[in-house]
Amino acid sequence: MKKFLKVLVVLVLIALIYFRVQIYPQLDMLTGFSAKSVASGTFIDYRSLAVIEQGDNDIPMVRMADNTVNSEEKFAVSSLFGIKERKAIYREGLGATLINDAFDTKAPFEVPQRNVIENKLPYPLGNAHPVDTTFAEIDAVRLQKAVENAFDNNSEKNKRTRAVVVLYKDRLVAEKYAPGFSATSKILGWSMTKSITATYFGILQKQGKIDIMKPAPIAEWQNDARKKITLNDLLHMNSGLEWEEDYTKISDVTKMLFLEENMAQSQINKPFVGKPNQSWNYSSGTSNLLSGILRQQFKTHQEYLNFWYNSLFDKLGMTSALVEVDMAGNFVGSSYGWASARDWAKFGLLYLRQGNWNGEQLFDPSWARYVATPTQTSDGRYGAHFWLNAGGKFPDVPRDMYYCSGYQGQMVAIFPSHNLVVVRMGLSEAFDFNGFLKEIVASLEKDNKNTKK
Repeated sequence: MKKFLKVLVVLVLIALIYFRVQIYPQLDMLTGFSAKSVASGTFIDYRSLAVIEQGDNDIPMVRMADNTVNSEEKFAVSSLFGIKERKAIYREGLGATLINDAFDTKAPFEVPQRNVIENKLPYPLGNAHPVDTTFAEIDAVRLQKAVENAFDNNSEKNKRTRAVVVLYKDRLVAEKYAPGFSATSKILGWSMTKSITATYFGILQKQGKIDIMKPAPIAEWQNDARKKITLNDLLHMNSGLEWEEDYTKISDVTKMLFLEENMAQSQINKPFVGKPNQSWNYSSGTSNLLSGILRQQFKTHQEYLNFWYNSLFDKLGMTSALVEVDMAGNFVGSSYGWASARDWAKFGLLYLRQGNWNGEQLFDPSWARYVATPTQTSDGRYGAHFWLNAGGKFPDVPRDMYYCSGYQGQMVAIFPSHNLVVVRMGLSEAFDFNGFLKEIVASLEKDNKNTKK
């Protein structure tokens, strides 16, 4: 009996040490993720706590969090094992923000002043009801089957698709939503937000207000070799700066998203581990650094807030679009962009149309080519804050396809050679994008034949 007790004590001590060393330090991240997710889902898309816990938070360890929502004061609180409580507050116009104990929830704050340009054009070039269009070159049965196959049947939880939207030749030709979701549902794009962040540099360059080939305006870099890093290097994730993008542990990216007050500062003090334009390394810290650089372009915080909406979302009629801010008031340009699937498709269509929207050129046509040109040392996988198929990641999909990509399989795919935009929103990294996109492209029978000629 004594031996058994000794063994039991040893096992308990091992378990406690493992918890203290391996699990406890991660609890801030886990409860932070949960609180932020619950607050955003509740107040941005009006989802129930049950839907959020069974869907958005259905992630190992995160699903174990205890969550409560205060609907009157608009905040969510999460804890795990009764400890490491984290809080996220919601502010209209700014979305949900994960806060710490030092954050003043009663302090006044500015919100974006929107200037939505309404028109009576049918979707997608406007927000009126889409025109029912039949294209002779589309195999409608095959297209519909491809869309249907993207969703789970009955009680399956393999594909976990929430929305699919297909645009062809400026027309909506297919769309489908999972139960509980619709054309007005706002869905988090995660890292698709990076492509939005980059677009503002294209807009400013078109306006003659910035030169992306010049060194990045970071004061902390001016007295060392980092002063040679250009905006072009940052847009290509090719700065050579140290950064660890690992969501499975405590890393640079998890500390940034779930602990830091000012995410625009996260990569500023990182040293070189490579050379500019020769060391591609995917970094959410770089995207938030770029958001901070955008903020520097304006005299006031209000102008910065307005620019993200007035220069892009409002022009496109992306009325559902929202990018959330950190505690310092910076847009989280790496991860926290929300929009309906239809509005995400509008963003893709803007690039398909090379920056022209109803006669107004938001960015120069060369910008669309720029973001879709492979970054050095990325093996054809990455452009300027857009992912590419130039290296054949999806072997059965056209190589000219480039796309916005986000955690859990968010995608806005742009096919210049086929006049096609495809959006898929969901909760599964294992989703078969190659097969899905292959079938959609194949449904454009005559268009494919013409392309091959």
